[in-house]
Amino acid sequence: MVTFPGSCDDRDALAAVRLMGATGVPLWHGDDDLRGVDALVVPGGFSYGDYLRCGAIARFSPVMGAVARFAHDGGPVLGICNGFQVLCEAGLLPGALLRNAGLRFVCREVRVLVASTATPWTRACDPAKPLTVPVKHGEGRYVHPDPARLRGEGQVVFCYAPGENPNGSLADIAGVANPAGNVVGLMPHPEHAVDPLLGPTGGRPVFESLLAAAAIR
Repeated sequence: MVTFPGSCDDRDALAAVRLMGATGVPLWHGDDDLRGVDALVVPGGFSYGDYLRCGAIARFSPVMGAVARFAHDGGPVLGICNGFQVLCEAGLLPGALLRNAGLRFVCREVRVLVASTATPWTRACDPAKPLTVPVKHGEGRYVHPDPARLRGEGQVVFCYAPGENPNGSLADIAGVANPAGNVVGLMPHPEHAVDPLLGPTGGRPVFESLLAAAAIR
């Protein structure tokens, strides 16, 4: 779990990983050693205050060199919200995130459809069952010059259910993958939807998928 100055969902993500039965390893943005982890999560928050552009400064952190090497070697990487923005800024995922349509911060639950189970983060998901998870962001409008090509090549991983698009994302895209499928980013927060005591559990299949993928590796 990578923490940047300004990350605020790293502890929630660590708690989610541990709740699902994995061992969470905290990593700092200045680290160049990933300490032998099997998978990486780049969590949400406001890295470096989002002062220049969300994720634009974090992409230059020392740890991102190690993240890129890990991703290029086939390691599973998940970027959530600000982490999704960081991975796009780093060129590890296609497209970009812009200000929400309407220029307003949104914070609510949404239903998300799993468009691809060909990634280590969605392998255990059922495409027929929408995932109910929260969103909370002001800059989550996904854009790409050719979303049809992305979808055709299986890189669209999550879509907002009909009528749910909270930010005006192109083609209702909520999350995408790199061409190899091992790097995934999404704006909704699966780490906030794993404990039935606190609400919906739509995030659990995402982490269950990772555990299944790790067992295979």
